Amino acid sequence: MPATTSVTLNTGAVMPTVGLGTWKSKPGQVEHAVEFALKNGYKHIDTAAGYQNETEVGQGIKASGLPREKIFLTTKLDNPDQRHPAKALEASLGKLDTPYLDLWLMHWPAPMTRDGKADREHDWLDTWKTMEDLYLAHPEKLKAIGVSNFSVEYFERLLKVARVVPAVNQIELHPSCPQDDVVEFCQSKGIVLTAYSPLGSDNSPLLKNETVTKIAAKYGVQPANVLVSLHANKPMHTVLPKSVTNERILNNAKIIDLTPEEIGELHDIDKTHHFRACHPAWTGFGGIGFPDCK
Repeated sequence: MPATTSVTLNTGAVMPTVGLGTWKSKPGQVEHAVEFALKNGYKHIDTAAGYQNETEVGQGIKASGLPREKIFLTTKLDNPDQRHPAKALEASLGKLDTPYLDLWLMHWPAPMTRDGKADREHDWLDTWKTMEDLYLAHPEKLKAIGVSNFSVEYFERLLKVARVVPAVNQIELHPSCPQDDVVEFCQSKGIVLTAYSPLGSDNSPLLKNETVTKIAAKYGVQPANVLVSLHANKPMHTVLPKSVTNERILNNAKIIDLTPEEIGELHDIDKTHHFRACHPAWTGFGGIGFPDCK
């Protein structure tokens, strides 16, 4: 299929396919990155309370001069805030200096204490129920809610009781971590996938992979363009390349159309070079249902 420029969520809202990711983008750099991206064609910005840069992302949005309604803005509920979603939502809205979020995600199905330990006394499903309450009560503040880092196993538990089907599942996706089971499950339920770490993280071996470089040479683009474009060439996918340098921010937005054969070749990389840039074990909850993390 030709690459998309946007996808439609189960709420009817339109989400631009390519967004600027801001994980590891530090205050002092991220303000400029957001401003530059928005002034140069980006319409979708992704941040999180856990990134500790929401204030600066908000400053970048303001500095861009773009009207708020022209921007799709996502942030995420941090793990230590799972017992207090309403308070956390207000904190995010305040730091971002925005009256509403286009999308609010549960960052991980992994409640944590303030000192970074697994909070086993609290159930993430109760957090989701509170997020649903807030969404249903405050449509003026929350245009959509969703999840991040959810496996099929965790989704099945959630959907048994959900009043609101998550609009999005944001997960690690790249040729060495294609997560076909999660992708197929979400697509069957009308849930959009957002790919984080589409390059496979910093200094990724994928940037030098022979299949990736061969396709890049064919189209006269950088390997990063192939890896970002992979997701734009799939239905119901959005993707978050991240950078704080002007040149890379511009380059990452160049999307190419890939053939079905090329998509197949990229997917075959996982058979011999599987890896995750972000293994869920750091949360203290093990593999959280992902088959390759058990």
